Amino acid sequence: MKRTLKKIILTTAMAFGVFGALNAQNSKNETDGKVVIVDDESCGCELVFIDGIQTTEHNGLFGFKREDGTVIVEPTYKFVDKFHGNYCKVYHDYTHCGLIDRNGRIIVPVEYDDVAYPTDGMIRVGRNGKYGFFDTTGHLTIDLQYRTASGFNEGLAVAIIDFDSTTFGYGFIDKTNKLVIPATYEYAFAFEEGYAIVKEYERYGMIDHEGNIVLPTKYQELTPMNNGRFFAVDDLSGKAALFDNRFKRLTDFKYDKVIAYTEGYFIVQVGDKQTFLDMKGKENFKWYDLVGGFSEGYSMVQQNGKFGIINTKERTILPIEYDNSGTRQMEYTFCEGLAMVEKNGKYGFINKRGDFVIPLIYNSAFHCTEGLIPVKKGSKWGYIDKEGNVVCDFVFDIASYFTWGRAEVIYNGDVFKINSEGKCVKACANYPKDIKFNFK
Repeated sequence: MKRTLKKIILTTAMAFGVFGALNAQNSKNETDGKVVIVDDESCGCELVFIDGIQTTEHNGLFGFKREDGTVIVEPTYKFVDKFHGNYCKVYHDYTHCGLIDRNGRIIVPVEYDDVAYPTDGMIRVGRNGKYGFFDTTGHLTIDLQYRTASGFNEGLAVAIIDFDSTTFGYGFIDKTNKLVIPATYEYAFAFEEGYAIVKEYERYGMIDHEGNIVLPTKYQELTPMNNGRFFAVDDLSGKAALFDNRFKRLTDFKYDKVIAYTEGYFIVQVGDKQTFLDMKGKENFKWYDLVGGFSEGYSMVQQNGKFGIINTKERTILPIEYDNSGTRQMEYTFCEGLAMVEKNGKYGFINKRGDFVIPLIYNSAFHCTEGLIPVKKGSKWGYIDKEGNVVCDFVFDIASYFTWGRAEVIYNGDVFKINSEGKCVKACANYPKDIKFNFK
């Protein structure tokens, strides 16, 4: 269906791989490979080994070398991301980026406003409001011609097709730039598990790879396929129901919200209560005031202002009698086998049996990462290990959790970056020499 042209604003976020503020959340799961931090940190970016490739820095520019010292790329880039598998995004300035491979070969020249990591063997690039695609060998296979386009998934990408200066439609192109599903839709989403959500006449439905309508466009909302399940919101009642990938309805239209999907369960809400649905649409759990998603088979639950932990069999691991001040990241979520809990203003840690490994004795804490836990005793912060042994005395004004072998601490008002031995590795002029970690 053609629509009147509307102004589209596209924004691009650049990931420079920097730590940012104290306790900024970073993910260690960008690659499954080896991650080792280097001690020489003279820049705002982290210098890291990822899968045997090390970031290097000289005069404010960045490059890469292998673990054996072989230079892959001399320091020539203003900013670099970390390697995502075989590829890394690099920048000459704030606005122009490209893509290199693990051998330092330029796959996408550093001259585009927007470059995405490869999906389905294709790399989406954008410049001056137009989008096209490179393949992973470094060839521009689809010229920059679309006002917007999704990445490729299951062999197809969503693209806006302009009919004239005022009308357009959403359709699907293949890797040869053939329009295989006509641009007759008001909106369309990328394919997931064999189907794509499309919109026409202000309502949503689903199509298959041949463009056949497999679910009529009559719903207020649709969620993408997730392990062969999806939710549809009824046009009249505004309520959601669960369907399977044969489009059989598994529940009544009765859910006000579909919150999330985690580890084989959907979180749903009716009124001000939440519970879990299994993949068959069964409500095998109680209704709670609030539930968290399952992580490693455990979930936080809240009832009457108090918090606890259950597992996927709804066995209570931690009684629902604990507090949550709302200021601690990862509270009541297991991380490295421990979950941080709070009661009466004190913090401690339990294991997956619900036993307290670290008692409720600390004034504040953050979750366990890389075997270390920052905790506050009195007015000062230090570090303990997973058994509760004090690894670093309580001397810091503030201490962050470790990420990629580094944490940030404040001592006498100055910010320092330390490694997991307590050695300062950045901005070290005023760092006290006698602070170190003592492991048992």
